[in-house]
Amino acid sequence: MDQTLLDTLRVVALPTKTNFRGIKLREVALFEGEYGWAEFSPFLEYQDAECAPWLACAIEAATQPKPHLFRNNVRVNGTIPAINGAAEITKIVDLFPGVSSFKIKVGENLELDLARIKQVRSLRPDSAIRVDVNGAWSVDEATSFLQSVGEIEYIEQPCATVEELRELKKRTEIKVVGDEILRKAVDPFALDLNGAVDILMLKVQPLGGIERTHALVNHHKLPVVVSSALESAIGIDYGLVLAGSIEKLEYGCGLATGSLLSQDVAHLPIKDGQMAISSPTPEFAGLEVSAERFEWWKNRIMRTAELL
Repeated sequence: MDQTLLDTLRVVALPTKTNFRGIKLREVALFEGEYGWAEFSPFLEYQDAECAPWLACAIEAATQPKPHLFRNNVRVNGTIPAINGAAEITKIVDLFPGVSSFKIKVGENLELDLARIKQVRSLRPDSAIRVDVNGAWSVDEATSFLQSVGEIEYIEQPCATVEELRELKKRTEIKVVGDEILRKAVDPFALDLNGAVDILMLKVQPLGGIERTHALVNHHKLPVVVSSALESAIGIDYGLVLAGSIEKLEYGCGLATGSLLSQDVAHLPIKDGQMAISSPTPEFAGLEVSAERFEWWKNRIMRTAELL
């Protein structure tokens, strides 16, 4: 990794509006290169090897020109964490003006999951519902849920393995989206997703950047949705660039998760259910971490760079 990139390193801690994946403070590292600011933000528990594609993506974003864009505005979905209670759900739904679909986190408690979905439906009856399970269910559990939930647009990563997803596909007509199955694979190009997945979920950092993600899309030849990993506005904007560079984009993208942060390094508004590519310049005032946390991230980057 070029030392000039490391010399621009800044690390920020962004508070969230609600508990998301157990996170209430999202730490991200940012650095600047010839083509702008880039983000490196694998979750804190990730080991260095899993961080490598995230760093490859950040280096690409800072040092390579943007790809050809087919659109500058991207349709997005709302994201509802695994929260409960009408007031709390209403507060989060209102963060996503004009979106035509909501992705709802489920998988821990069937009764609460169904109540959460019912509440979102009551608030936005014209919006499509998607659910994200993060691979938590067996095939039988996923089948039972799909028999109870009513009409949904798709179910994301209901089971952990390709074999389980393939078995579930035999039992349902509802579209199945692959997320962890792709981004956590040792070699995502070696996966046989035939009969297991209808749609690929693309997250630009864990997949190693835009060039590699396009290679995966061309290899697997499936429809796609672009999503995010609770990034700052810098990482989200690069996800928007990925979405803008994909010619055929049928589904709204999960790139509005910045709305779940109570502070961010830049503001990326949702207008009529869409977000614009904007190449924002980060503002750091009041957000930077302690010297100890800065050194932790710098050392993490240097260790990870040795794996590239």
